[in-house]
Amino acid sequence: MFVFDFRKEFYEVVQNQRVLFFVASDVDALCACKILQALFQCDHVQYTLVPVSGWQELETAFLEHKEQFRYFILINCGANVDLLDILQPDEDAVFFVCDTHRPVNVVNVYNDNQIKLLIKQDDDLEVPAYDDIFRDEEEEEEEHSGDERDQGSEPSGKRTRLEEEIVERTLRRRQRREWEARRRDILFDYEQYEYHGTSSAMVMFDLAWMMSKDLSDMLWWAIVGLTDQWVQDKITQMKYVTDVGILQRHVSRHSHRHEDEEHALSVDCTRISFEYDLRLALYQHWSLHDSLCNTCYTAARLKLWSVHGQKRLQEFLADVGLPLKQAKQKFQSMDISLKENLLEMIEESANKFGMKDMRVQTFSIHFGFKHKFLASDVVFATLSLMESPEKDDSGMGHFIQALDSLSRSNLDKLYRGLELAKRQLQATQQTIASCLCTNLVISQGPFLYCALTEGTPDVLLFSKPASLSLLSRHLLKSFVCSTKNRRCKLLPLVMAAPLCAEQGTVTVVGIPPETDGSDRKNFFGRAFEKAAEGTNSRTLHNHFDLSVIELKAEDRSKFLDALVSLLS
Repeated sequence: MFVFDFRKEFYEVVQNQRVLFFVASDVDALCACKILQALFQCDHVQYTLVPVSGWQELETAFLEHKEQFRYFILINCGANVDLLDILQPDEDAVFFVCDTHRPVNVVNVYNDNQIKLLIKQDDDLEVPAYDDIFRDEEEEEEEHSGDERDQGSEPSGKRTRLEEEIVERTLRRRQRREWEARRRDILFDYEQYEYHGTSSAMVMFDLAWMMSKDLSDMLWWAIVGLTDQWVQDKITQMKYVTDVGILQRHVSRHSHRHEDEEHALSVDCTRISFEYDLRLALYQHWSLHDSLCNTCYTAARLKLWSVHGQKRLQEFLADVGLPLKQAKQKFQSMDISLKENLLEMIEESANKFGMKDMRVQTFSIHFGFKHKFLASDVVFATLSLMESPEKDDSGMGHFIQALDSLSRSNLDKLYRGLELAKRQLQATQQTIASCLCTNLVISQGPFLYCALTEGTPDVLLFSKPASLSLLSRHLLKSFVCSTKNRRCKLLPLVMAAPLCAEQGTVTVVGIPPETDGSDRKNFFGRAFEKAAEGTNSRTLHNHFDLSVIELKAEDRSKFLDALVSLLS
């Protein structure tokens, strides 16, 4: 069931309990986790934190800990499946689920005792009515008892009444069949598309604000959580702008609160500010030239994988009035005279080169006078730390490092994440260039398909779901800019990358079409399930995003054939 009063029905319930919380491996979940940890530390709430990257880990961790806890918190996992069916908990276990995945499973919505959904009601949820999905058991028992009475012999005087009962029962059965058919249609329409709702970090920040415990750090984590959704194309531009407006009001409130305080100009102060900044990845920690080459938006619009594209980049920099020597050195070392009006100059030239959305609404944070980060910088750094290709023996090391990098006391980890993010972005653009120049993106009819092979450089970087999803989205954007085929511009993309050579498995991800009015709804989750069922393909639907699956490489061709016939 949906929780309406988060403070009373959630926080005050767990405040005096020992709590276990499961956190999914994404940046928004990490930010929500940081906010909740800060609140729990304020009120001395005992908790145990378990990171989970998929359903198998969630089930294993739950079985391991279920005897010790009664209250469980799930962040960015659990809302879009029948949680009680998967975990089979005891009757007194209570689950608080804060998850951006939509649609929310109807069993979770209508379970009043064990499932408590911490989900904002202003999201467009469109949950079907209870009576359209569930029937009372009494009605079914009546039908069965009626069938049993039929089998006994009746005297002739009662035949007319018996005939009436038979007609009535037949009518009831027909109505039940119609109801079941309608229920199937309603559930199909409701569950057909996968999409994302309000950031979990924003939901947790709302709770902190309601309790007057919202600190500047919490506000920053909420901003990073929202920016993660935008960077990974999980929400529409309209939703992003709306939520930025909400957070901007909080930033103004916090700024006024600290204006009179003495530490506002101290060396270790924290300042958050709203700004219109360039849509360039990590440019303040990189050179402008490298950032232009490795940002998806500019690389796709300028077609930088081609010789002509490289010439256009030179023309663009010349139009901005930026010497190549300046553009290729670290941004921090550029001439101050050039940096003063850089944003306006780049935006003016970008319009001439067809890049009309070069500036975006975002936030930045200053730690003292030296360290400044944009929200997107922190998203890229944290994501790179979490999905680092380096070996992690404990299974939790990358998660803990990513979580630590969000604290201002661990800026060294954040800077390390930024270096990893640069490598990741360079590898992404090199892979995109390779795929487009060798025509690896092929049309399968109802969708585009691209497969990375085992020997591809940096293929290890793309075996993790978020990295592969980001590569797939960037590849689709670049392909749409490069192709002249109008029909192909409207197609979704299915991408496969090697996962484990020993087991012969690949990760497959489905990306919705790249159109201007895209609602970011993804139909591949259900399509993958149906295609796997129809062909008995050996798949593992282990990820919280239903549009990411693991597949045996041998079954790939029959799985794709089934997908083509399903979507045609």
